[in-house]
Amino acid sequence: MAFESALNRRRKVTSVDKANVLHTSILWRKTVEKVAADYPDVELNHMYVDNAAMQLILNPSQFDVILTGNLFGDILSDESAALAGSLGMLPSASLGSEINLFEPSGGSAPDIAGKGIANPIAQILSAGMMLEYSFKEIGAAKDIYGAVERVIASGLRTADLSAGNSSVSTSAMGDAIAEAV
Repeated sequence: MAFESALNRRRKVTSVDKANVLHTSILWRKTVEKVAADYPDVELNHMYVDNAAMQLILNPSQFDVILTGNLFGDILSDESAALAGSLGMLPSASLGSEINLFEPSGGSAPDIAGKGIANPIAQILSAGMMLEYSFKEIGAAKDIYGAVERVIASGLRTADLSAGNSSVSTSAMGDAIAEAV
């Protein structure tokens, strides 16, 4: 799935593991390299997870598709949230050969349910990813992505992004994005 995704992006996969310490990561690398052989148009590089964590902070734009197991992926996705400003900004996709699952990276946040303070952007972007990856509705997905970008550029913020400045409710942010679509 990583290599297939890369074909529609910048054609680069970074496989993240800990092959210098974990024997299972050696098998991981061998498997990834075997799959990579079927995708000669996609550049593959390997990176140890500790270096990947540092590189995400220093130069996040060097990455296109990151391929890693669940444990390292969970850590790196939480770190990526700091770059975006909040977990409420990060959509998530678990892509399979037949079934795909889309959800915000931050989960359900039951502690703030019903308070109107959750950031809906990750959920909205996850819906955009669903349109793009599951339904091949690229135009509709781009409409959603563009609407989110425009609303953020306008200065509208939910509490998690406001840094103590004025903020809008979950529904107000969702309404603004829906109107921008």
